[in-house]
Amino acid sequence: MKTINQPKFEVIEAEHYGMCFGVKAAIAKAQQMAERSPVTVLGELAHNQTVKHSMTQRGAVHGSLTDHRAGTKNVIITAHGAANKDREKWSALGHRVLDTTCPLVHKAHAALSSLVSKGYAPIVIGKSGHVEVRGLTGDFPKTQVVKSLAEVGTLNLKFDKIGIISQTTQQIDHVEGIVTEIRNRASQAEVKFIDTVCRPTKDRQRSLLNLCTKAEVIIVVGGKNSNNTAQLAIKCRALGCLAYHVQKPSDVQNRWFEGVSKVGLTAGTSTPDEDIKRIKNHLLSLIGM
Repeated sequence: MKTINQPKFEVIEAEHYGMCFGVKAAIAKAQQMAERSPVTVLGELAHNQTVKHSMTQRGAVHGSLTDHRAGTKNVIITAHGAANKDREKWSALGHRVLDTTCPLVHKAHAALSSLVSKGYAPIVIGKSGHVEVRGLTGDFPKTQVVKSLAEVGTLNLKFDKIGIISQTTQQIDHVEGIVTEIRNRASQAEVKFIDTVCRPTKDRQRSLLNLCTKAEVIIVVGGKNSNNTAQLAIKCRALGCLAYHVQKPSDVQNRWFEGVSKVGLTAGTSTPDEDIKRIKNHLLSLIGM
């Protein structure tokens, strides 16, 4: 852990935090494409306004996977991935499909495809409306999606073989709890679980556990529509730590730090370095007041 000593309180940074290699690679690739020729981004490269603004400045057009047309020849599949049927649709419409899907999301797609090909009834643990989950389930319409332990009771588990994967940014302990509950409820079935929670997500969650033992308040930096960032804030609170999810310095309120001696800083895997730096500098400026 890196600690910044200041006269009023310390700002303690998590060992692992911020943008992961998959998102960084997707953004760099998309920026290069946009600088070479006009492109339409089919969704959000990352759930972050700074990233979206950066692409707009490079002339990129923003669209959706569900659209039926785009104003550019080139279209970009985002880091969250997409179903093969969506790639095929855009190709059939005459577009050149440029793929920036994170390699670890590709791994989750391969795991789900493997389970289905071997006769397992597929279940994905994650948020049903999330773009990554829509991509995972798009080619397998019989896939069931479950978000919480409370929802396990709504699943149809009357199968001989059940195969489970997870959205890559879920909390691993949360995922394992749901898998255990499914096993308990489907004791008649062969249940196979493939762990597809990505390593960067696990690293950030593990670092968060350590951070929560050192800081009284945790500042979690990232887009409000970023699932992995929201999960970090939720995990903090579950551990009994005060946590505030912020996007920009103006979101930070001075009253959060009254009587506080140590403030933790972490960020989601879709959060650019410049966003983290702005929040960090703002916290340091508060110390100097």
